[in-house]
Formats: sequence, structure tokens, C-alpha cells
Amino acid sequence: MILSDKRILEEIDKGTIIIEPFNPECLGTNSYDVHLGKYLATYKDRVLDAKAHNKIDHFEIPKEGYVLHPGTLYLGVTLEYTETHAHIPFLEGKSSTGRLGIDIHATAGKGDVGFCNTWTLEISCAQPVRIYAGMPIGQLIYFMVQGDIQTMYNTKTNAKYNNKTTKPVESMMWKNKF
Repeated sequence: MILSDKRILEEIDKGTIIIEPFNPECLGTNSYDVHLGKYLATYKDRVLDAKAHNKIDHFEIPKEGYVLHPGTLYLGVTLEYTETHAHIPFLEGKSSTGRLGIDIHATAGKGDVGFCNTWTLEISCAQPVRIYAGMPIGQLIYFMVQGDIQTMYNTKTNAKYNNKTTKPVESMMWKNKF
């Protein structure tokens, strides 16, 4: 079951959902709009290795915007910091973003109960497109959880994305054992 706008506000009042900064105008009927933060990153190497720590270069989006190009994976970050203590958050692109040919995540649209951070975006595009810091980029949808949570994400000792950040975070696949 997806939370309605009224229920999202109730959960914010209870402290089970935190969105900073929060703007009531960004609350949809059953979602909350998030915005592109000011930092992007690209991988230093064109060939990535799942067993290696692939390094990235961070850069700030200039005021005049930045043109994304097809064939490059850009890591972005949401302006909003979120905490979700009792629900499963899903991040999806906005239809207006999709209609510009922008995908905001390759696979990682679901957060875990206990996720407390900004969201790293895996951005790609169908054709060159200029983007801007602060533009609406996606929407968070919250689902109810059935059953008790044994271990919240923010308490897992092996959680790879727990460090609070305002910049995109590269893949930590290399920390897995395989």
C-alpha cells in the first residue's frame, strides 16, 4: 500500500519520515518531489571493474546548467536528505524528467527501512540535455511494511551507503565478497 499525501504528513509529524528541506508545495497526492543537488560525478575510467574500487570525479553544476550526453553514466544526488524509519521508500523519475529523455536510476530505486541519507542518482540520457541544480528530478513514494524489521539499514554494520553525504557516491560493489 502506498502512502497518501495526508499519511505522508502524519508520518513526518511522527518523525518516521524526515525530509530536509521540506516544502509542502512538493507534496503530491501520493509522493514527494525531490530535486537535483548541485554535484555530479563521473567515473574516471571508461571500463569499470565490479571487483575494484572505481574512482569518480565530482564537479559542481554551473548556474548556466550542464549538458548530459548519451553513453556516459552520471552520478547525481538529491538536494533532499531523507530518513525513513517505518516505510519502504521508492525513488522514481518524474514524468517531466522522463519526457526529456533522462533516466534517474539504472536499478537502485528502492531504499531500505532505516535509510538515512541523500539519494545517489544513476543518471543517463537518450539525447543531449541541459540540466540544472535544484530542478525537480524525481519523486519519493512510500510503501507500508508488513511484519517486524529485524535490522534497520542504518544499524547494519555492513551497510555500504550509511555515511551522510551531499555528493554522489560511487558503487561499493567491490566491498562484496564474490
